[in-house]
Amino acid sequence: MEKKMKKSTIKMWFPHCCFLKGFCVIGFMICLSILTGCGMLRDNKEEHVPRVFGATYMTRNNPYFDVLHEAIEEGVSGNGDILISRDPSQDQDKQNAQIMEMIEEGIEVLFLNPVDWERVKPALEACREAGVLVINIDTVVKDREYVISVIETDNYQAGVLCAQEMMKQVDSARIVIIDNPIQTSITNRVQGFLDTIEGNENYQVVYTQAGAGEFEVSADMIAEFLKKDIEFNVVLGGNDPSALGALAALQQYHREDGVLIYGIDGSPDFKAMLELGVVSGTSAQSPKTIGEVAVKKAYDYLSGIEIEPYISIEPYMITRENLSDYEVNGWQ
Repeated sequence: MEKKMKKSTIKMWFPHCCFLKGFCVIGFMICLSILTGCGMLRDNKEEHVPRVFGATYMTRNNPYFDVLHEAIEEGVSGNGDILISRDPSQDQDKQNAQIMEMIEEGIEVLFLNPVDWERVKPALEACREAGVLVINIDTVVKDREYVISVIETDNYQAGVLCAQEMMKQVDSARIVIIDNPIQTSITNRVQGFLDTIEGNENYQVVYTQAGAGEFEVSADMIAEFLKKDIEFNVVLGGNDPSALGALAALQQYHREDGVLIYGIDGSPDFKAMLELGVVSGTSAQSPKTIGEVAVKKAYDYLSGIEIEPYISIEPYMITRENLSDYEVNGWQ
């Protein structure tokens, strides 16, 4: 009797068990589907093959290029890709050779800041032959047909701003200019400055010499210039390191009194000296912005989006009067 009862009970609950079993199977299939879907998403994500980008700057002996590089590196790594870089230390032959090396390492895009706007051409030709896209940053190359876009500060306007500020401060000036003929960003700044004072006999350039855009070279140049015993009261540095190099030489020879010193960059070092009142003003630019724009345009192009062949970013003047509007210890 007990066996029959058990058998009967089993028969009575069997349909319900089938229903529950079917429900469990359906639930299991749904969960499996979800998990499989998640796995597919993971697989798709894992299928991303990192692109390799290259970057080269005329020198890393300038904090400006460190900030520019950090902006580019952050943008590239944020997309799951790889950035390799080289420092040619102001040597164009070395930069050309390093670009060839990066091509061999498989770069698809090169962020290029050339040492010499003309002599970089062999590297540009090698990039074209290898199918490497070139984004030209900060300093324009001469042969722009080899690059897909140029991204820089309006360097001509940066020079204009320095000249206008100088003319507000003094009614006449004898001016020393620290140039760098192989670097278009600096030559364009100098040209903007010269065009602004052109035709005004109260403002005369008494000496121009190359300073390589570097502190030490510019300091040595000014030290040699001081031996000529030429009267002057204004120094225009093609960038902030040049202007600070001039300041160092003037201070060493106790000749800084009454001399206005202008730079171009808006670097923390220059702003610190501006805060102390030993320099006069800097036409500021943003290496971070240039780097961010360069990365965005590179990815736009890779995605098939048409990009502008030339992008100019406006500079602005920082003086002691408006310094409080800016962060002294950082870049813009």
